[in-house]
Amino acid sequence: MKKTVKLWRVVIPVVAVAAIAGGVAYYKGLLQPFGLYRPSNALMVIAPYRYAGTWVFDDQAVGLSREPFVSGIPEMMDDMVRDIPDAENGFRLLFSTQPFPGHTHKLTWRRGNKSGNWYYCEQYDSEGWLCPGLFRYYQEAPKEIYAKAEKR
Repeated sequence: MKKTVKLWRVVIPVVAVAAIAGGVAYYKGLLQPFGLYRPSNALMVIAPYRYAGTWVFDDQAVGLSREPFVSGIPEMMDDMVRDIPDAENGFRLLFSTQPFPGHTHKLTWRRGNKSGNWYYCEQYDSEGWLCPGLFRYYQEAPKEIYAKAEKR
């Protein structure tokens, strides 16, 4: 006697597994290269530290390791952490596209180029460049970034 497999007994588990896998990939940001962006938190936090003469940070959640700050941003960070003891070994940097209680710095978007974006900090009257790692946090370059450096 020949057994027939009910189509729904195959389709439902396959669809469920695909939906779960797709949700996990979306949440982890793995679909971002395909135009599917994972929404970000309103307030972000990273822990920059000194490595090889510049400020870097790690963020496994978005796939960054020893991501360096360059072109004006390290100098801004030096000023930001001037009063934080042992900042070279790590400090907490909070940032958001919206003002938040206690923020101490504001970066204003000036212009973009093929690989990054230039921001101006009125507080220091200086510009700095943020690399494409910015797009691991935001779908497009924010017009303003508010920040606060604090002891870890």
